[in-house]
Order: sequence, then structure tokens, then C-alpha cells
Amino acid sequence: MRTCAQSKRLRRAGPSNFCPCSTLTSAGHPPLSGRGPWLYRWLMRSIWLIFGGLLAILLAVKFYPQQPANGLVASRPTPSLPIVLVSERRPARPTAEEVRRDSVVRYAMRQLGSPYLYAGISPASGFDCSGFVYFVFSHFGVPTPHSTALLIDVGRPVARADARPGDIVVFTGTAPTSTAPGHAGIVISARGETPLRFVHASSARRESGVKVSQVENSGYERRFMQVRRVL
Repeated sequence: MRTCAQSKRLRRAGPSNFCPCSTLTSAGHPPLSGRGPWLYRWLMRSIWLIFGGLLAILLAVKFYPQQPANGLVASRPTPSLPIVLVSERRPARPTAEEVRRDSVVRYAMRQLGSPYLYAGISPASGFDCSGFVYFVFSHFGVPTPHSTALLIDVGRPVARADARPGDIVVFTGTAPTSTAPGHAGIVISARGETPLRFVHASSARRESGVKVSQVENSGYERRFMQVRRVL
């Protein structure tokens, strides 16, 4: 086996006799002194790249909005806020005419139970129908005749469906063939309200005196003549 001294002599003798023992390890492999740092850096870089990719995927899955089966992006629920309803229009204040009508009706209703008395005009002694109308409206300075025959011409006529509280309603007499005014009362129903109700002094054998009756579904429907407005 050749020694290193022999190899040196052979190398000086020519390239074909060069001994490579100076570049080989005892195991016959190239030295690792040059490959070690490069391989370490390559491994660390690969590990960091893999770690960064996994972290990016986890963040994307966590913060990206979930998509339901129908293909629409699910929106996050928003906290409900209390709803305050504000009326667009405030209730209108009653007009002077409405206040007056209401006052007439309330004053007329205060006479409920007063007795019937032919030609009477006082709650102490009693009323007849036209005397009751005369008494109520006189309290408010509105002149009305103490005669049913004349009440048919007082004020102005209005449709029955347009009757308002404080209007005067006129009927014929109790005779089936009567066509002349024979009874009257004061409307207490609101406009358009049915049945049309009125307060009056009745001469009926049962429940005579000042009371409330209605036009519809009663004998007064057949006897109805007109509604007159004096307010």
C-alpha cells in the first residue's frame, strides 16, 4: 500500500499518478464541513414556510364568513333596538262647534227621568217633546219654537246619515196614517253611527218622560221625517 510520501512523489511525477487521499475521509466520503450550515438553513427555512402556511390557513378559516348551503353568506345577527312609534298626526283638538254640541247633549242627558207633561217646559213639572227641545236649546241661547209643527222648518235639513250630536230629529204623530210633524228629540249619536239614538220627552204609556230611544229597528223608523241642524 502506498504512503503519503509515495503519493507526493507520484503527484510530482504527473497528474495520472495523483493520490486523492488528501480529499477523502477515513470512510471514503467527502467531508461534511461545507454542507452542514447550508443544510441547517434549508431545513429551518422549510419549517418556517410550512408553519406560516398553516397559520394563514387557520386564520382564513376562522375569520372568513361561513357560507351556508344555499350559497348566501351568513350575516352576523345584529342586536335588536327598541322601536319607538311616533304618531304622524296628533289628535285634532275639538272645534268650538263640537264643544258646543257636546255641551248640549250633556245638558239634555241631565234631564233623564224628568216626567212627561203636555205643554211642559220645566224639569220640575215635566216636559212635552217640543218643550224639552225648547228648554235645552234656550239654556245655550239658541231659540227654538215650542211647537213640533214649527220645528220641521227650524235651521236647515241634513241627511239622516250625516246627523250629529245636538241636531233635532222630527217624526210624524203616532197615528199610522199621520204625515204631519208630531214628535221631536235631540240627536246624541256620533256622525255616521247606527242606530241613530236621540233623547226626548216621551208620552208613551210605558216608560214615559225623558229617555233615550233609537230610530232603527223601532216604531220611530216608520215615523221618521227629517233631521234639522240649528248649531
